[in-house]
Amino acid sequence: MKDPYQIVKRPLVTEKGSKLKDAYSQYCFEVAKGANKIEIKRAVEELFGVHVVQVRTMTVPSKPKRLGRFEGRRPGWKKAVVTLAEGETIDLFEGV
Repeated sequence: MKDPYQIVKRPLVTEKGSKLKDAYSQYCFEVAKGANKIEIKRAVEELFGVHVVQVRTMTVPSKPKRLGRFEGRRPGWKKAVVTLAEGETIDLFEGV
C-alpha cells in the first residue's frame, strides 16, 4: 500500500467545497493521479481517523496557457470528493 501522504496531496478549500461540507458532510481533496477509490478511502480514514462512506473522483484536464509567444500547458490533476459517515467531521481550518 502506498503512503497516505502520497495519495492525499492537499485539501481543496473553495466555496463549492464549503457548501458540500455544510450540507452533505463531503470534503474535497487533490489526490495522486494513479490513486483509485479504495486507496483514497483508506488514506483519508488513516490520516483523519474518520469513517468514509463514499468516494467520487474526477480528473481535471490540463489547460493550455501562453506567456507572450511561448505556449505551454498547466498540468492536469485528480480530485476526490469524500463523503463521511453521519455526524463525523474533519477539522481542517476550523476557527481560522
